Amino acid sequence: MIIIRKILDMQKMIKEYRQKGMSIGFVPTMGFLHEGHISLMNSARPQNDIVVASIFVNPLQFGPNEDFDSYPRDIVRDEKMASDAQVDILFYPDINEMYNSAMSTTVVVNERVNVLCGKSRPGHFDGVATVLTKLFNIVNPDNVYFGMKDAQQVAVVDGLIKDFNFPINLVPIETVREANGLAKSSRNVRLTKLEKQQAPYLYKSLQLAKERIKQGEKDPHTIIALITDYIDTHTDGNIDYVELYSYPKLTALSKISGNIIIAIAVKFTEVRLIDNITMEVCKEE
Repeated sequence: MIIIRKILDMQKMIKEYRQKGMSIGFVPTMGFLHEGHISLMNSARPQNDIVVASIFVNPLQFGPNEDFDSYPRDIVRDEKMASDAQVDILFYPDINEMYNSAMSTTVVVNERVNVLCGKSRPGHFDGVATVLTKLFNIVNPDNVYFGMKDAQQVAVVDGLIKDFNFPINLVPIETVREANGLAKSSRNVRLTKLEKQQAPYLYKSLQLAKERIKQGEKDPHTIIALITDYIDTHTDGNIDYVELYSYPKLTALSKISGNIIIAIAVKFTEVRLIDNITMEVCKEE
C-alpha cells in the first residue's frame, strides 16, 4: 500500500493509472476505521483496478458544539486495517494541504439536509459536500463507496454528484450489523450492559414497520406511531426522531409509496444511536 500526503502527488499518480486505462474505486473516510469502513473497501476491491481510501478529519463539517480536536485518531491502526483490506493507496493529507488558505468558494447544500440528523447540525452537510468536491477532483474516481448507515449522507452525495455532473458512480453499501441486528458503530462500546440488551430493539422496530407496510399500511403517521410505541416499550432510550420520507430526495409523504426511508435516532445514557431502512413500496394503480 502506498501512502500519499500531497494533493499534487495524488493527482499525478491517478493520471498515470488513467493513462493505463485502469479503473479507480474510492472510499473517503475520517479515519479511526471500523468494520463499516472495511466493508466499503472490501466491496470496492473486486470492482476496481485501483482502490483509494482517504483519511481526513474535515473541520468544515464540525459545528460549534462539536469538538474537532477530540475526534478519535489512530493512523497507525488505520494504516494496518487499510493495508489488510488490500487498499492500494491511502491518501492522508493534513489540514494545511487541504485548506492552505481561506476558502473563497464552498458548497452549500439546499435540499435533503433539513430533516433527520441534518436539522440539528446546520452547515454540517455543507462541509461534507465541500470536502467531497475537493476529494472527487483530486482522486477522480469511477466509483465511490458510502455506507447506508448514514443514509442522509448518501442522499446528499447522490445530489452532489448529479448536480455537479461528476462522472462518478455512487455505490451505497448496506449497513454492517451485529448478529442481533444492531448496526455496528464505534459508539456501541459506550452502551451500558442493559442498554446493549435493549439497543437491538431499534432495528426490530424498523423491521416491524417494514412488515406492516408490506401488509398494506399507507399512512406515515401510523408507522411512526408504531415504531415510537415499540421503542418506548422495549428500551429506556429517549427518542430523538422517528421519520419517514421519500428516498433519496427526503421529502415528506402524505401516503407511503415509491422509494422510502424510515429512520430513527435514540439517545441512551452516553450515546445516540441512529438506524434506518430503505424500501420500495409499489404504487397503487
